Parts: sequence; structure tokens; C-alpha cells
Amino acid sequence: MAHPISAPAGDRSTATAFAAALGSFLIWGLVNPVYFKLLGGIGPVEIVAHRVVWTVVLVGIAVLALRGPMAVVRGVGSWRRLGIFIVTTLLVTVNWTVFIWAIGNNRLVESSLGYYINPLVNVLLGVLFLSERLNRNQIAAVVIAGLGVGSLVLSYGSVPWVALSLAISFGFYALIRKKAAIDPVIGLLVETLLLVPFALTYLLTLGWDGSFGHTVGTSLLLTLAGPMTAVPLLLFMVGAAKLKLSTVGLLQYVGPTGQLLLGVLVYGEAFTQAHAIAFACIWVALMVFSADAFTTHRAAKAAAAAE
Repeated sequence: MAHPISAPAGDRSTATAFAAALGSFLIWGLVNPVYFKLLGGIGPVEIVAHRVVWTVVLVGIAVLALRGPMAVVRGVGSWRRLGIFIVTTLLVTVNWTVFIWAIGNNRLVESSLGYYINPLVNVLLGVLFLSERLNRNQIAAVVIAGLGVGSLVLSYGSVPWVALSLAISFGFYALIRKKAAIDPVIGLLVETLLLVPFALTYLLTLGWDGSFGHTVGTSLLLTLAGPMTAVPLLLFMVGAAKLKLSTVGLLQYVGPTGQLLLGVLVYGEAFTQAHAIAFACIWVALMVFSADAFTTHRAAKAAAAAE
């Protein structure tokens, strides 16, 4: 009798990592916007406050159980590092608040533009702050993306501040975390811990003046803000640990694509000719950038194998 052929352990591990990474971007691109849309009657500051509190509860329990309290102490380490955490906390607060505001105010298309631009912002920040150099293809990608954003500004007559706020805040957030070598889970816990006093004060103030009361369903949704924050991050970490950087780089476009499709097809947001021109430029820029990254990665791998 023929025995079933089982996949090698390495293939199963890679498939699991791919599924985890894809799941994280699907949550960020589809599940989270739908979730925050359901909370449309609640102000973005209150939602962020709940997100902070319930993330601390969920991630705090996980860290204490798996790593112990000293992991947080080691993660902070010094007053200088605490100062770095304060900066990343401010950046992630801006990013969360703008994103939630954009969803509640029917600006999901513009928010997707911000996350499409983000990888190119990361490239520019690498040049400015990490002394990285761009090749011709990367320069072309940045210029094409700049033309796309510029065309949108000229058409609108105003700066697409939602897109730029999301891209720049998350770009600097990633830059500072990279330079400081911050552990993703410990970093998230410390950042939300720093916000807890402000979040609890705000929620208690709402309760004091009587504006905090919600239905059971809404209260349950607000409690889910913790898992909605922590789960995709953990899935991303599982995926990023095993997958090639080029694979993760391409998967990251799943998130903004989901946001764009939701905004246009589900929530009926406008997608004008100006949007089409801007997004076309961004997509061309991302294709040029991704193709260059893939070619560079293959060349480096071939060189390493030759040695």
C-alpha cells in the first residue's frame, strides 16, 4: 500500500509563516477597517483610549506569562531608551488616531494611499538618516510616486494630509524602532503602558459626565480593541521570522489594497480621475521598487552561494 507523501518540515514551516503574514495584512487591511467602522458613532480619541487599555491587558498577560516582568525592565533599560519609547509612543498615537478618524469620516481611500506611500517614505528616511544610497531604479520609483502625490494635490487644491500623516508617522516610527532595535511585543507593551494614565483619565472623565454609557454590543466591540491590535502584530512576527524580506515586502501591499477596495466597493467612497492618476503613479513606483528589490536580493543570494 502506498504511503502518503508528506511535505518536508521546511515547506510546512514556510507555508505556516506565509499564512501568518498574509493573515496579519488581511486583518490590517480588511478586518480592522470594518471593525472601526462599526464604532463610527464613537470619537477616535475614545476608541484609541480603549485600544490602549485592552492592548495593555492582553499583551501584558502574554508577556508576564511567557517572558516575565523583567523582560519589560530589560526592554526599557535606561532613561535614554525610555525617551526613545516616548517618541515612538507619540508617533503611534498620531498614526492610530488619524487612521481611526479617517475610517469614521469616509476617508479610507486616502488612508490606503498613505500606506501605499509608506514603503517609499521608508526609503527616503533611510537615505536621510541611515546613510543609505539609492540606485537609479529606486530614484525613479520615488520620483514617480512624488508625481502621483503632486497630481493629487494639484487636483484637490489641498494637501492629502491623511495619507501623508499616516505615511510619515509610521515611517518615522519604523525608523526609530529599527535604530533602537526595539522588540516588537515589548515595544508595543511599553508604548501602551505609557499611554495608560492618559487613556484611563479620559475614559473616567467620560464616565463622570455621563457620556461613557454604551450598549453591551458596543462595549464588547471596544473590548476587542486589544485583540485587534495585538493579534495581527503577533501573526506578522511569526511570518517575518521565517519568510524572505522580499516576500514580506510584497505582502505588505495587501493591507492598503484591502482598504482601497473596501472604501470604493463597500462604503461608496469617491474614486475620481485624480485618484486614478495618483494611484497609477504609486502602483508603477511600487512595481519598479519591488522589482529592483527582488533583483537585488537574487543577486546577493547568488553571490553568497558562489562564495
